[in-house]
Parts: sequence; C-alpha cells; structure tokens
Amino acid sequence: MDLTVVAYVIYLLISVGLTVWVARTLSRNGRVFLADVLHGNEKLADAVNHLLVVGFYLVNLGFVALYLQDDAEIANARGVFEALSQKLGVVLLVLGVMHLGNVYALNKFRRRGMMEREQVPPVPPQGWAAPAGGH
Repeated sequence: MDLTVVAYVIYLLISVGLTVWVARTLSRNGRVFLADVLHGNEKLADAVNHLLVVGFYLVNLGFVALYLQDDAEIANARGVFEALSQKLGVVLLVLGVMHLGNVYALNKFRRRGMMEREQVPPVPPQGWAAPAGGH
C-alpha cells in the first residue's frame, strides 16, 4: 500500500475532526458572548453564531484541503509520522490562531456592548438660557 495515501487519509481524518471539535466549542461558548453583546436577542445571536461557524469551517477546511498535497514520497512508517506531525502541527497552529481571533473579536464586541450599556443617557433640557450680550 502507498504510504503517502495512508498519510493523506490520516491527516484528513484528524484535521477534519479537530476542525469540527474547535468549531463546536466556539459555537457553544461564543453564543453566550453574542447574546450578551446583542442585548439578549437570542435569535440574532444564533444567526450570527451560525454564520461565524460556517465561515470558520470554510476557512479551516479550505486550508486543510490546500495543505494536503505533498511532493515528498513517503517510504516508511517514520516518514508517515514525520509528514503527519508537520502537517498537523501547522493545522493546529492555524486552528489556534483562528480560535484566538474569534475569541478576541467576540470579547471586543462584548466590551463595546458593555460600554454602551454603562453610558448614562444625556439629561433632557431643563430650560432656556438667554444668549450673552443682552440681545
């Protein structure tokens, strides 16, 4: 059996599995942040959350697919492990960067929403003041 094909299959199974796991984790926990940012609008939070998850899947699975090809011929079991460790290491770094980017963005939106809620509304006018100068 061609070891390169074996490495490709293992790479795809692990990469797709990791992508699904991270996306589900982001979806489940990110929804709480979105609901807070969107002032409890659950339907909108669910819709935005779903769109973010779809984008996450597209970017990560697209990267996994593009990074699949390898010009090196794998000749033995050691080569399979070395190729997998390199490819999976890069995929894990990309997933980590995407995850941290999502957490950063959600936290920024959440902070902005908290600041908006903490602002005191302006005081309505209490009366009229005559312009200076007596006119």
